[in-house]
Amino acid sequence: MAGIVVVGSQWGDEGKGKIVDWLAERADVVVRFNGGHNAGHTLVIDGVSYKLALLPSGLVRGRLSVIGNGVVVDPVHLAGEIERLRQHGVSVTPDLLRIAPNAALILSVHRALDTMREQDSSGLKIGTTQRGIGPAYEDKVGRRAIRVADLAEPDTLMAKVERLLRHHNPLRTGLGVAPVAAETIRDELLQAGQSVLPFMDDVPSLLAAHRDAGKHILFEGAQGVLLDNDHGTYPFVTSSSTVAAGAASGSGVGPSSIDYVLGITKAYSTRVGEGPLPTEQDGAVADHLVQRGHEFGVNTGRQRRCGWFDAVAVRQSVRTSGIQGMALTKLDVLDGLSEVKVCVGYTLDGRRIDRLPPTMAAQEQVEPIYETFEGWTQSTVGTRALAALPAPALRYVRFLEEAVGIPVAVLSTSPERTDTILLHDPFLQRSVPG
Repeated sequence: MAGIVVVGSQWGDEGKGKIVDWLAERADVVVRFNGGHNAGHTLVIDGVSYKLALLPSGLVRGRLSVIGNGVVVDPVHLAGEIERLRQHGVSVTPDLLRIAPNAALILSVHRALDTMREQDSSGLKIGTTQRGIGPAYEDKVGRRAIRVADLAEPDTLMAKVERLLRHHNPLRTGLGVAPVAAETIRDELLQAGQSVLPFMDDVPSLLAAHRDAGKHILFEGAQGVLLDNDHGTYPFVTSSSTVAAGAASGSGVGPSSIDYVLGITKAYSTRVGEGPLPTEQDGAVADHLVQRGHEFGVNTGRQRRCGWFDAVAVRQSVRTSGIQGMALTKLDVLDGLSEVKVCVGYTLDGRRIDRLPPTMAAQEQVEPIYETFEGWTQSTVGTRALAALPAPALRYVRFLEEAVGIPVAVLSTSPERTDTILLHDPFLQRSVPG
C-alpha cells in the first residue's frame, strides 16, 4: 500500500499529465484533490493525445478515479469532458468515476463574474482563465456555495439560490450587468443534477476502504505549488490549496495517508498569465523554449512566459510541500542551446536573499543570480538511461539536484510515457539502478 501525492513544484504546466498517467498504470485509485477545469493535463498514449481539465487522469487507464471535495465542479464542463472521452473510446461510468458530495459547484454566475472582473479596466488583472473557479471558491469560503449533495434535495434549492444571489446580484449591478433571476439558476441546477448525481459517493469512506485493503492511491494535484493561495506569489495565485497537504484536506483523508510526495519539475521555468517570473527571458532563448517546448496552454492556447530554471523558487516548494523527489520533465527542450543557466539566489535592495519575498512589489524587484553551464547539441529525446545522456546534460541534472536539495526520482525525455527514466520508485520506496 502507498499513498503518493503528485504536485507541480513551479507555476503549473510542468508535465504532470504524463507523469500521473505513467504512475496511474500501477495505482488502484487516482484522486483529483484541488482546482477546477482551468488546469489542463495532456496525456499522449500510443500517439493519441487526451486533453483533460477536470477529470482525473486515471480514467484513461481504466482506474477508479475520484474528484475530491477540494475541487470545484462545473457540471456543464463535466458532461462535455465525459462525452469527449467517450468519443475516444474511454468508458466513464459511475463504476469508474466518483465525485465527493461536498464538492462545490461552479455556476453560470461564477463564470460571468470571473469574466467581468478580468475585463474591468479599473481592477487588478490576475490573468485567470475566466471559468468561474475563483468566484466559486469565494462562495465556498463564504458559506453560500451550492454543493453536489444539494442537487439531491431539489426542494431546498430555491432558498439556497436566493441566498447565493443576495451576494451575486449586487456585484452584477455594480459592474453594470442586470441581476439574474433565481428561477434561472434553480433550473440550471436541476439540469446539472442529471449529469452529476450518478457519480456522487462518500469519498472519505471509499478511500479509507481502499487504503485498509492495501491499495495504491495516487493523489493528483492541479496547477503548481507556487500558485498556492497561501504559499504562492500572492495575489497572482489560484484560489485553492496546491501544496501536498491539500491532498488530505481536499479528499477527506488524514495526513498519515501520504507516504511520498513527488514534485513535477520542468527543466526550465514557465508561467501563464500575470505575476512574477524572476528568470523570464525574451528573444532567442524564449523563442527556443516556446517552440521546442510547445509552451501553449492546454485549455486556453495562451503562450506561456518562459525563463531559466529557478532553484530558489523550487526549493521553496520543496519546503512547503515536503517534496521528497523530483520528476524532471522536458530536459530535451534544452537540446541545442549553447549554454543553460540556473538561478541560485536573488538580490533585492543590494542584498542576497534565498526566498521569494511575500509582497507583490518585492517579488517584481528581485534580480536573479545565475550559474551558467555548457549546453549540449546531442539530442536527449527518448533517452531511457541516465548514462546515455550527454555529459553536459547529466552535469545539469546533477546540479539541479544539489541546488534544490532533493534527488531526481523520475526523468522524462519526451511526451511519450515510455521515454521515462525511473531512478526512485515512489510506490516501492526504493532506488532503482539508472
